[in-house]
Amino acid sequence: MANALDRLEIPYTWHKVVPFVGELTPAPIVSDPDAVVMFGSYTLWRYAQANGLKPGVFKIRPFVHEAPWHPFLLNGADALFLALRDVPERLIDDGTYWFLRPVEDSKEEPGNVKSTGEIIDLANKVLALEEHEIPKGSLRHDTELMFTKPVRIFKEWRLWAIRDEIVTYSLYKVGARVVYRHEIDEDALEFAKRLVEANPSYAPAYVIDICRTEDGLKMLEANCINAAGFYEADLVKLASSIDELTVS
Repeated sequence: MANALDRLEIPYTWHKVVPFVGELTPAPIVSDPDAVVMFGSYTLWRYAQANGLKPGVFKIRPFVHEAPWHPFLLNGADALFLALRDVPERLIDDGTYWFLRPVEDSKEEPGNVKSTGEIIDLANKVLALEEHEIPKGSLRHDTELMFTKPVRIFKEWRLWAIRDEIVTYSLYKVGARVVYRHEIDEDALEFAKRLVEANPSYAPAYVIDICRTEDGLKMLEANCINAAGFYEADLVKLASSIDELTVS
């Protein structure tokens, strides 16, 4: 991203986030608080909000609650939703495997596949802590989790949507292999465009992850653009599009 910003002559600065406090070091010098975009961590929205920086972080609503996307979601109709505190009582340790992720785009737990036993153990470890003992950004007693059946996935792509238009994309997985390439199948690109059109004005900027399965193309999730990996996206196009968004 820094190389792209240099090419576009867009000014930027680097900062470290103080753990658990959320302050930045060194403190940024901001000439226009209405034209600041922060990349690196979803939790930066707190700093942006506290300091009046706009757009700062493009917060998004949980994608699983977006009705226009329900027909396209991977296992969306079969999803189970539980607060973490309810997991030990509601899940049976029968060896079943689940794909789980937090409903909120908070990165408290990365999306991954675990056995029921592993999930219950994880929940019990969190529940053994008092709420005040849990660091910010970690799983909490009331974190809402989504559980779906694991599905065989052939390819996975990430696409960046700015002002309801796909501006760039990247392949990031083929089967179980991590593969970063700036490419996408034509039908996958058209599928992503339909997703954006189906839910206009979801957010000024966000990313969509889609995949190819035995049952065709599916939507995996939507993510906050400020905390999403870039993979092999065209970062000049992305930075230019976001810059136009902030100055218009």
